[in-house]
Amino acid sequence: MTGTNKNELTNLPSDETQPIIVLVNPQMGENIGATARAMLNCGLCHLRIVNPRDGWPNERANAMSSGALDLMPPVQVFETLGDAIADCHTIYATTARPRDLVKPVLTPRFAAQDISELIDNKQKIAILFGAERAGLTNDEVAFAHKIISIPLNPGFSSLNLGQSVLLVAYEWSQRVFSAPEEHLPTGKSQPATAAEFNNFFNRLDQELIASRFYRVDEMKDIISRNIKSLFQRTNLTDQEINTLHGILTSLTTHRQKQD
Repeated sequence: MTGTNKNELTNLPSDETQPIIVLVNPQMGENIGATARAMLNCGLCHLRIVNPRDGWPNERANAMSSGALDLMPPVQVFETLGDAIADCHTIYATTARPRDLVKPVLTPRFAAQDISELIDNKQKIAILFGAERAGLTNDEVAFAHKIISIPLNPGFSSLNLGQSVLLVAYEWSQRVFSAPEEHLPTGKSQPATAAEFNNFFNRLDQELIASRFYRVDEMKDIISRNIKSLFQRTNLTDQEINTLHGILTSLTTHRQKQD
C-alpha cells in the first residue's frame, strides 16, 4: 500500500507501554526513515539510534519516512549501545545468524507475546537491530537477554533494515490492532434479511417455471434448492437483492415484448 495519512497523533503511547526500537550503527539515512515509517504503520513510535554513520538529523531519513518522523516523538541519539539501553529492563536482539551465545531464540510472533507480558509487568523493553551490512556484532548481541530470529528461506535470508523492523513490528501490531480474520465490507449496504432474500428467490423461481427452465418435473425441487444454495453462499446485501430484481424485471420485460 502507498500513500500516507498525516493526521496529528494524539495520546502517544509511552515507552513503558510499547517496545523501543534501537538501531545500532545505522549507515544510511534512508533506512532510518524506512524504519520510522514501518514503526508508525504498526503503532510503534519510540526510536533510538546509536552512532548513525551519516549523523542526525538526516534529510534523507525525513524524506524516506513519508512524514512518520514528523509525527513521532524526537528520535533519541546515543554514542554507545550501553547508553541507549541503560534504562531498559529486557533487551531483544534481532539476528539471522547462529551465535556462540546461549540465549533463548524466539520468532517475531512469540517475541510479541513475550514482550506484551513483560510490559504488563511494568518492564521497559528494547529491540536491537544492527547495521545494514553485517547486522549486530557478537558484542552487541551480548547486551541482549533474548534473540529474535525471523524464519526465512535459508538460501536467501537477507533483509533490508526497514523490512526487518516491519516484520517484527507487524507481529506486535497484531496484539494492538484487532481485526477479524475475514470480513466483507459492504459500504452503506446492509446484509439482506431472510424475507428480502426469499422474496427475490421466490420471484426467480416463478420466472424459471414460466420460462420452462425445469424440464424434468422430478428434478425441479432438487435443482431449485441448488440454485437457492448458490445465491445464499454469496451473502447478498439489500442493494444486491435490488439489483437482481432489476435484472429479472429487464429480462421478463424483454421476453414479454417478444411474445
